[in-house]
Amino acid sequence: MNVSRTAAEQDRLIAMLKPGIARLATRGILRSYRKNTIILNEGEPGDSLFVLLQGEVKVYATDENGREITYGMISAGDYFGEMSLDGGPRSASVMTVEPTLCSLLSRQAMQQHLHEEPAFAMELVSQVIRRARSATETARQMALLDVYGRVIHTLESQQGPGATLTPVELNQITHQQIASRVGASREMVSRLLKDLEKGGYVELGIKRITLKKKLPARW
Repeated sequence: MNVSRTAAEQDRLIAMLKPGIARLATRGILRSYRKNTIILNEGEPGDSLFVLLQGEVKVYATDENGREITYGMISAGDYFGEMSLDGGPRSASVMTVEPTLCSLLSRQAMQQHLHEEPAFAMELVSQVIRRARSATETARQMALLDVYGRVIHTLESQQGPGATLTPVELNQITHQQIASRVGASREMVSRLLKDLEKGGYVELGIKRITLKKKLPARW
């Protein structure tokens, strides 16, 4: 169900974007979504792009058994859906993780924008390349790292301490979110984190994990 927004609030959110993305957003139709709403479904035909004005979304895929793998999070100021502007099927699903406001552009509106602002085409190509590299890295980890290695990579990629001994607190992160990122069960992730806590490497809290020292490469 869409939530109404005042024109002044919409203008304020668009004004906070980078100029190029702000001009892109003005070509779309505003849509608001409640938390945990699926905006895009993997495999469905796609011919639209979404500029994220407010909120955050999760990009993910599921297999036939319902197991989920999370590719990443997208926050306000960015856009998604560009991989299907060729009219092909969506390569992943997208779900809101909090109330979200988007500007929805049709393929025709996007083509018009590129015609009038051809420099944006390079930004679009760069975005596709960045996300393709990210997807390749995810596939590499799934193929070459064991579950522990994927858990460590996920933790340390979120401001992990590296070689320092300075504790780093990761907030708003759950065992289930980590499990979705690494393609494992929540129970397995919880066991690994409990073992690391016993070893003095981490401290576990409610939606919080404190990295107390560099995590071991093997366990």
